[in-house]
Amino acid sequence: MDKYRTRVLVILVTVLLAAGMLTGCGDKSLEKGLELLEAGDYENAADEFKKAAEDDGHAGEAYRGIGIAKWELGEYEAARNAFVSALDNGAEKTGTIYNFLGNCEMQNGNAKSALNYYSLGIACEDCSEEMLREMKFNEIAAYEQCGEWENAKSKLAAYTAEYPDDAKALKEAEFLETQ
Repeated sequence: MDKYRTRVLVILVTVLLAAGMLTGCGDKSLEKGLELLEAGDYENAADEFKKAAEDDGHAGEAYRGIGIAKWELGEYEAARNAFVSALDNGAEKTGTIYNFLGNCEMQNGNAKSALNYYSLGIACEDCSEEMLREMKFNEIAAYEQCGEWENAKSKLAAYTAEYPDDAKALKEAEFLETQ
Protein backbone atom coordinates (compact mmCIF):
# COMPACT_ATOMS: atom_id res chain seq x y z
CA MET A 1 0.00 0.00 0.00
CA ASP A 2 1.55 3.27 -1.00
CA LYS A 3 1.26 6.77 0.44
CA TYR A 4 -1.55 7.57 -2.04
CA ARG A 5 -3.77 4.89 -0.50
CA THR A 6 -2.98 6.14 2.98
CA ARG A 7 -3.87 9.67 1.88
CA VAL A 8 -7.21 8.46 0.50
CA LEU A 9 -8.07 6.83 3.80
CA VAL A 10 -6.97 9.94 5.72
CA ILE A 11 -9.37 11.95 3.54
CA LEU A 12 -12.17 9.49 4.36
CA VAL A 13 -11.43 9.79 8.08
CA THR A 14 -11.42 13.59 7.71
CA VAL A 15 -14.86 13.54 6.07
CA LEU A 16 -16.26 11.30 8.80
CA LEU A 17 -14.72 13.49 11.50
CA ALA A 18 -16.18 16.63 9.90
CA ALA A 19 -19.62 15.00 9.74
CA GLY A 20 -19.37 14.13 13.42
CA MET A 21 -18.43 17.69 14.31
CA LEU A 22 -21.29 19.13 12.28
CA THR A 23 -23.73 16.99 14.22
CA GLY A 24 -22.22 18.09 17.53
CA CYS A 25 -20.36 14.84 18.06
CA GLY A 26 -16.82 16.17 17.59
CA ASP A 27 -14.02 14.67 19.63
CA LYS A 28 -10.70 16.43 20.16
CA SER A 29 -8.82 13.13 20.29
CA LEU A 30 -10.05 12.21 16.82
CA GLU A 31 -9.12 15.64 15.51
CA LYS A 32 -5.67 15.54 17.12
CA GLY A 33 -5.12 11.95 15.92
CA LEU A 34 -5.92 13.01 12.38
CA GLU A 35 -3.52 15.96 12.57
CA LEU A 36 -0.76 13.68 13.87
CA LEU A 37 -1.51 11.10 11.18
CA GLU A 38 -1.25 13.72 8.45
CA ALA A 39 2.02 14.94 9.98
CA GLY A 40 3.46 11.43 9.89
CA ASP A 41 3.62 11.08 13.68
CA TYR A 42 2.05 7.64 13.63
CA GLU A 43 2.87 6.50 17.16
CA ASN A 44 1.26 9.55 18.76
CA ALA A 45 -1.61 9.44 16.26
CA ALA A 46 -2.37 5.87 17.35
CA ASP A 47 -2.36 7.00 20.99
CA GLU A 48 -4.84 9.80 20.27
CA PHE A 49 -7.09 7.49 18.28
CA LYS A 50 -7.02 5.00 21.18
CA LYS A 51 -8.37 7.76 23.43
CA ALA A 52 -11.08 8.51 20.89
CA ALA A 53 -11.98 4.80 20.63
CA GLU A 54 -13.17 4.97 24.22
CA ASP A 55 -15.93 7.29 23.04
CA ASP A 56 -18.56 4.89 21.67
CA GLY A 57 -19.81 7.53 19.24
CA HIS A 58 -16.48 7.57 17.41
CA ALA A 59 -15.08 4.10 17.90
CA GLY A 60 -15.32 3.07 14.23
CA GLU A 61 -13.47 6.14 12.98
CA ALA A 62 -10.95 5.92 15.82
CA TYR A 63 -10.11 2.29 15.10
CA ARG A 64 -9.77 3.11 11.41
CA GLY A 65 -7.24 5.80 12.38
CA ILE A 66 -5.38 3.33 14.59
CA GLY A 67 -5.28 0.91 11.67
CA ILE A 68 -3.72 3.47 9.35
CA ALA A 69 -1.15 4.50 11.96
CA LYS A 70 -0.21 0.90 12.73
CA TRP A 71 0.03 0.11 9.00
CA GLU A 72 2.43 3.00 8.53
CA LEU A 73 4.48 1.75 11.50
CA GLY A 74 4.72 -1.69 9.88
CA GLU A 75 2.70 -3.28 12.69
CA TYR A 76 0.49 -5.31 10.40
CA GLU A 77 -1.17 -7.56 12.97
CA ALA A 78 -2.12 -4.54 15.08
CA ALA A 79 -3.31 -2.73 11.96
CA ARG A 80 -5.44 -5.71 10.97
CA ASN A 81 -6.98 -5.92 14.42
CA ALA A 82 -7.74 -2.20 14.40
CA PHE A 83 -9.42 -2.36 10.98
CA VAL A 84 -11.54 -5.33 12.11
CA SER A 85 -12.48 -3.36 15.24
CA ALA A 86 -13.36 -0.39 13.03
CA LEU A 87 -15.82 -2.53 11.09
CA ASP A 88 -17.14 -4.09 14.30
CA ASN A 89 -17.77 -0.58 15.65
CA GLY A 90 -19.73 0.81 12.75
CA ALA A 91 -17.08 2.10 10.35
CA GLU A 92 -18.25 2.18 6.77
CA LYS A 93 -17.42 -0.97 4.80
CA THR A 94 -15.35 0.46 1.97
CA GLY A 95 -13.05 -0.98 -0.66
CA THR A 96 -10.20 0.92 0.93
CA ILE A 97 -10.60 -0.66 4.35
CA TYR A 98 -10.94 -4.13 2.81
CA ASN A 99 -7.82 -3.52 0.73
CA PHE A 100 -5.95 -2.52 3.89
CA LEU A 101 -7.21 -5.68 5.58
CA GLY A 102 -6.14 -7.83 2.66
CA ASN A 103 -2.72 -6.21 2.60
CA CYS A 104 -2.32 -6.72 6.34
CA GLU A 105 -3.17 -10.39 5.91
CA MET A 106 -0.64 -10.71 3.10
CA GLN A 107 2.04 -9.12 5.27
CA ASN A 108 1.13 -11.58 8.04
CA GLY A 109 1.32 -14.59 5.67
CA ASN A 110 -2.45 -15.21 5.60
CA ALA A 111 -3.10 -15.20 1.86
CA LYS A 112 -6.39 -17.16 2.10
CA SER A 113 -7.83 -14.54 4.41
CA ALA A 114 -6.45 -11.79 2.17
CA LEU A 115 -8.36 -13.25 -0.77
CA ASN A 116 -11.60 -12.92 1.18
CA TYR A 117 -10.91 -9.25 1.97
CA TYR A 118 -9.93 -8.43 -1.61
CA SER A 119 -13.14 -10.06 -2.82
CA LEU A 120 -15.19 -8.00 -0.37
CA GLY A 121 -13.37 -4.85 -1.44
CA ILE A 122 -13.85 -5.48 -5.14
CA ALA A 123 -17.58 -5.88 -4.49
CA CYS A 124 -17.83 -2.45 -2.83
CA GLU A 125 -19.45 0.20 -4.96
CA ASP A 126 -17.31 3.03 -3.57
CA CYS A 127 -14.07 1.88 -5.19
CA SER A 128 -12.20 4.06 -7.59
CA GLU A 129 -10.89 2.44 -10.75
CA GLU A 130 -7.38 2.67 -9.32
CA MET A 131 -8.40 0.89 -6.10
CA LEU A 132 -10.20 -1.85 -8.06
CA ARG A 133 -7.15 -2.33 -10.22
CA GLU A 134 -4.88 -2.61 -7.18
CA MET A 135 -7.12 -5.16 -5.47
CA LYS A 136 -7.41 -7.25 -8.63
CA PHE A 137 -3.63 -7.37 -8.89
CA ASN A 138 -3.36 -8.14 -5.17
CA GLU A 139 -5.67 -11.13 -5.70
CA ILE A 140 -3.14 -12.57 -8.13
CA ALA A 141 -0.36 -12.22 -5.57
CA ALA A 142 -2.53 -13.84 -2.91
CA TYR A 143 -3.27 -16.84 -5.14
CA GLU A 144 0.44 -17.16 -5.81
CA GLN A 145 1.21 -17.06 -2.09
CA CYS A 146 -1.35 -19.84 -1.61
CA GLY A 147 0.35 -21.88 -4.33
CA GLU A 148 -2.87 -21.83 -6.36
CA TRP A 149 -1.11 -21.33 -9.67
CA GLU A 150 -4.07 -22.02 -11.94
CA ASN A 151 -6.26 -19.51 -10.11
CA ALA A 152 -3.42 -16.97 -10.26
CA LYS A 153 -3.03 -17.56 -14.00
CA SER A 154 -6.78 -17.22 -14.55
CA LYS A 155 -6.96 -13.96 -12.57
CA LEU A 156 -3.88 -12.66 -14.36
CA ALA A 157 -5.40 -13.43 -17.76
CA ALA A 158 -8.52 -11.47 -16.82
CA TYR A 159 -6.39 -8.67 -15.38
CA THR A 160 -4.19 -8.32 -18.47
CA ALA A 161 -7.26 -8.36 -20.71
CA GLU A 162 -8.62 -5.44 -18.70
CA TYR A 163 -5.27 -3.65 -18.28
CA PRO A 164 -3.13 -4.69 -21.28
CA ASP A 165 -0.50 -1.97 -20.78
CA ASP A 166 0.43 -2.92 -17.20
CA ALA A 167 4.16 -3.71 -17.31
CA LYS A 168 4.06 -5.21 -13.82
CA ALA A 169 1.38 -7.67 -14.92
CA LEU A 170 3.39 -8.66 -17.97
CA LYS A 171 6.36 -9.50 -15.71
CA GLU A 172 3.99 -11.46 -13.49
CA ALA A 173 2.80 -13.42 -16.53
CA GLU A 174 6.40 -14.35 -17.30
CA PHE A 175 6.85 -15.59 -13.75
CA LEU A 176 3.62 -17.61 -13.79
CA GLU A 177 4.65 -19.33 -17.01
CA THR A 178 7.43 -21.01 -15.00
CA GLN A 179 5.01 -22.37 -12.41
